[in-house]
Amino acid sequence: MSVRVVLADDQPLVRAGLAMVLADAPDLELAGEAGDGAEAVRLVRELRPDVVVMDIRMPGMDGIEATRIITAGPGTARVVVLTTFDDDDYVYGALRAGASGFLVKDMALPEILAAIRVVAAGDALIAPSVTRRLIEEFAARPEPSPAPSPARIVPPYRPDGGAGITGREREVLTLIGGGLSNAEIAARLVLSAATVKTYVTRLLAKLDARDRVHLVIIAYEMGLVSPSNR
Repeated sequence: MSVRVVLADDQPLVRAGLAMVLADAPDLELAGEAGDGAEAVRLVRELRPDVVVMDIRMPGMDGIEATRIITAGPGTARVVVLTTFDDDDYVYGALRAGASGFLVKDMALPEILAAIRVVAAGDALIAPSVTRRLIEEFAARPEPSPAPSPARIVPPYRPDGGAGITGREREVLTLIGGGLSNAEIAARLVLSAATVKTYVTRLLAKLDARDRVHLVIIAYEMGLVSPSNR
């Protein structure tokens, strides 16, 4: 079955370019186009796509507010933010709003299509350059106080330091922290993709992580990976 995609961007040329690329992908289907956030929300309710590729800066309702409404709604559409602007406020805002991916427009088109497929399959994906910056910014923070600021977007891992996870789960977490996709982890550990996905689901539950991005930072907190070896 094809992954049905809605494109939301206020620049017609950007939408046209992405639409042409989607047309050449046999497993992806353009379900609709929106020029602003409000129209994106309406199309999601009407068309029920699998993935929304969402710009941030748009007239009227911006992409972050539209993402918040879409992910809080009754549908199953997942949002991939695709923007020219990758500053921290936009990254954090998109993640808080429920986006499953954050990409920048200077990425290669095959990488953008691959990200759509990853998100449609239920995973989260952040542009490598953005992930590196998030990890580096996190590493530069002082030790958290007993009452951490509500603005901190990543919940701390369990007090036992991950003692509740198995050795194999720790291996998977280490590779997630290294930026590997489920398919890459499966190849590295000689496992099926379904088995890796099961391990990721268990890690999310055991470590109280909200999504894959949080697992990356938890891997850093546990000393399994560091910004220098990503």
